[in-house]
Parts: sequence; C-alpha cells; structure tokens
Amino acid sequence: MAERIIEQANLDRIERNLEVVFKNIEVLDRNIGTVNNNVSIVNDELSKLAREFHDYVAEAARQSELQKAEIRLVKIRQELEKNFGHYAEIRRTTTGVLQADDLGIVKKDTITDVTEEMMITTPNYWLAPCLVALAAWINDKPEIADRAVREAIKRDDEKTSLLFALICRRADRKQACLKWAKRYFENQDAENLDRKCIIMLDAYASGLLGADSEGVVAKHIEQWLAQLEEKPGFVEQQTSQWSAAINQKRMPLKDTQYTYLKKYSTTWSVLRDIMEGAHLHATIFEYLTNIFEQPITTGAVKKQLDEVLDSLVTDFDDEEIPLRKKEKLNQFIVDYEGDKQRAEDAMQVENTAFETHKDFTQLLTDAAMKPESTNSSVSTQKFALSLSKEWVRDAYEDVIATNRSKIPDQIEIHLNAGDKQIFQGMTKDGENEGELVAIYNSNIDKEKADVLSRLALSGFQQFCLYGGGVIAALGLILLVTGSWILGIIAAVAGIGMMVNHFTAKKNLEVQRQTTENQYEDLRKSGTEIIRATLAEVVDFRNEFAERDVESQKVLDLIDTLSPEQYVQKQSDATRRIKMNA
Repeated sequence: MAERIIEQANLDRIERNLEVVFKNIEVLDRNIGTVNNNVSIVNDELSKLAREFHDYVAEAARQSELQKAEIRLVKIRQELEKNFGHYAEIRRTTTGVLQADDLGIVKKDTITDVTEEMMITTPNYWLAPCLVALAAWINDKPEIADRAVREAIKRDDEKTSLLFALICRRADRKQACLKWAKRYFENQDAENLDRKCIIMLDAYASGLLGADSEGVVAKHIEQWLAQLEEKPGFVEQQTSQWSAAINQKRMPLKDTQYTYLKKYSTTWSVLRDIMEGAHLHATIFEYLTNIFEQPITTGAVKKQLDEVLDSLVTDFDDEEIPLRKKEKLNQFIVDYEGDKQRAEDAMQVENTAFETHKDFTQLLTDAAMKPESTNSSVSTQKFALSLSKEWVRDAYEDVIATNRSKIPDQIEIHLNAGDKQIFQGMTKDGENEGELVAIYNSNIDKEKADVLSRLALSGFQQFCLYGGGVIAALGLILLVTGSWILGIIAAVAGIGMMVNHFTAKKNLEVQRQTTENQYEDLRKSGTEIIRATLAEVVDFRNEFAERDVESQKVLDLIDTLSPEQYVQKQSDATRRIKMNA
C-alpha cells in the first residue's frame, strides 16, 4: 500500500514537471516565432538602410567635392594674385596713360617715370616696353619709342602689333593703324590663330578700324574661311564643336523634381538627360536674346576703343593659363554642386577657350559661347554668331534631333521587397494604370502564395502528433506494468513530441498571418507608388512636350540673324563674303 502511495506521489510530481516543461516549450516556441518575424523585419530595414547609406555616401561625396573646390578656388586666386598681380597693375596703367594724355592733366614726365618704373619692375612682360614706347611718343622721343617697340615685338610680336593697331586707331592715325593690322594678320594662320585675334574681330565688328582696315580684315576672313572649308570633314567638325558648346549650357534638374521616377524607374537616367536637353532650349533662347537685344554702343570712338583695349590688356596672359584652367574647373564643380564628373565633362568643352592658338571657326565658337573665358564683347558675340549662322543652325538641329532620339517609347517601373524585385512594368503615357495595378496585385498574390506554401509543417513535425501519442501511450503502459523509469522517459518524449507539433502549428499560423499582413501592406503601398509614378510619367511627358517645342523659337531667332547687321560700316564686298559664308 505504501509503495502505491509513493508511486502515486512520484507520478503527480512528474506530471507537474511535465506541465512546466510543456509551458516552457510553448514560451520558447513563441519566442522563436517572434525572433523569426523580427529577423524578417530587420532584413527589410537593413535593405532600406543600405539604400539610404548609399545615397548618404553619394551626397557626402558631392558635398566634400564642393567644399574642396571652394577652398581650392580661394588658394588658386591667391596664387594668381601673388604670381601675376603685378601684371594687373601694368594692365590698368595702359588705358590710364591714354586717358591721362587725352585730358592733359598729368605731366608728361610723370607718365614717363611711371612707365619706366614698370619696365624695371616687370621684366620680360610684353606690355612693359609697349608702355615705355607709348610714353616716348607722348613726349616726342622717337628714338626711345623705336627701341621700346622693337623690344616689345621681340617679346610678343602678335600682341604688340594688335595693341599698337588699336592705339593708332584711337589716335586717329589710320595709316599707322592699317600697317599694324597688316602686320598682325600676316602673322596669323587660319588653322593656328592667336587667341587674342578675337580682339581684332571685336574692333572690326564694332566698326572701329576704319574703311581701309575693314578691307584688310574682310580679305583675311575670306581667305581663312576658304582655307578651312577645303578641309575634309569641315561641316561635321562645325556641327560637333557648336553642338558641344550649346550642350555645355545645360543645367542639372533639381533633386525635388520627379522623385518617384528617380526612385522607381531604371529609365530615369535617360529621362533626366532628355529633360535637361528640353530645358536647354529656354536657356539658349534667353542666352541669345540677351546678346542680340543689347543695343550697339554709339559712344565716342575713343571710349569704344578703350573698351576693346581693356579686353586686350586685362585678359590673362599665356603663362597664367594653367592656373586659370584649374580655376575654371573648380568653378564648374561649385556650379554643379559638387558633381565632379559633370564638371570634368564641361571642362573638356571649355578647354578650347584656354588654347593659346586655335582655328578661326573655333575662335568664333569660343567667342560666342564662352565670353567669360575669351573676354569677348557683346558686339563680337553678335558677329561670331551671325557669321556662323548656318553652322549654329545645323548644330542646334542636331542637338534637338539627338535629344529627341533618346526619348523612350516605354518607361519602366520596378518595385522591390528587400533585395527581391516583385514588380516590373512598362508604361508609355501613364494611362495603363489599371493594367499595371492588376499585374502588381497578381504578382503579390503569387509571391504571397509561394511564401505561404513554404510555411508548412515538416515531415517530422507532422509525425510528432501521432508518433508522440503512440510513444506517450507506451510510456503509460510501462508505468502501469512497473517499468516506471522507461515509462517516464517514453511519456516525456511522447508528450514533448506532441507539444512540438502543436507549438509548431501555432507558430506557423502566426507566421502565416504575419505574412498575410506584410503582403497586404505591400499591396497597398505598392499600388500607391505605381499610381504616383504613373502620375509623374504624365507630368514628365507633358513638360517635355512644352519644353521641346521651345526649340523652334531658337531656330526662328537664328534664322533672323544676318551677318552684315552686326558689322558696322562694312563695304559691299565684305557683306557678300559674310552672306556667302
């Protein structure tokens, strides 16, 4: 009897312990299910975080490049001031001497002293002996003037000839102006022109060289064009160089535009490119209008010549070019908000403006489209654009055609869940919303069904229900027959297997419900994204059409240009040359 009481007590304790084990197993399984759900959420968050980190790194790189460019600009300009600041002083003195002589309020000896001091303090600079010669002429000292002129020619024949052609014209010494102009042009080659030749074209376009000089310039322009047009591929070269100069006026789209297309369309890089091309038309129209609406200067000849002289003497000299190129590149980086690659691409086009020698047509292109780098006046821009009218039109039509050829017939939209793509669709104009949403919902259903199909009990977990029951029953039989140790082991094992089955089944239901909720959330958010992206497609197509049609305004403006309008006091022969060109 006592043995039976002990056995009953032992069984009660074992039962209670088994209940505790069962509950602990349930808790453990619930925790495992929670962990699984959390792991899934963490994976999604990590994917999102990776994308955000990539965007952050890209933006940080842009900001870093922008800051470094701003710092480099300060250093470069300080170096320019340190190495070539004394050049700026002598440049300012040149027109100052001429104006002082006009007014007669400065002693001639003072002018001589100033110019001689600059000759001493700026050795090897071409402009210094020019100033000495100028002061000698003012003081009627022909021998000193002659020696100074020879030294200036020795240092830089082209710039000296150009300077004295303008000074002589300013002094109304037309024959002397003609001789210097001839000397300058005789030293030029159509395929290897001095970049300062734009100064002479400036004076010519402004009608400042007089009738005889106009004949000289017109003759050389005619010869240069004839020589260049004989070269194979000349027309193609013009189209290429003008297209590049036109495209350089492109500006990047704002980051706040078309945010859904930017994020959810792999076609975005193409769309951004063609929209920037469409925006270009308004930019170019404004640029050209600003040039041609500026009135022609009608002031005194001396004042106009002083402006032309300023453009000669204030422009940087050849030895400054390396620093000036660095300055321009870093300015581009600042302009493009830290986009170094875009700045380098723009600099490739800009480089021609810094070449010391170039062919005549490149000189015209640079004068028209890069006035900041070439120091060309508005009158020269008008002349260069008008003279190049046909090439500009051909190039602009090429720019338009090239941009339009990139327009995609279909715009691709894609959505991801984590790193897996769950939707990819195409739209032409955003009107197939119902079709794309239906495809997306179908994809969601398939994806959800696929995931749910994998959420099933394993063979062992299914076996645990019946196998565990059998083993538990066997354990009870062993307990009744007196083999209580084996019975306990079998009973515990059987119950554990059954608990595993029911816990796995419960956990599976939780996972299936979580999956259902996740995919319904995806369905809702994805549908909203598709609709928002399609709305942007509609907006994009409409804006492109509106922007693209503005290209005709540019072509119409180019068609109105007539070269003879922008060269004052031309001879009939000169007009014919321009019209035929």
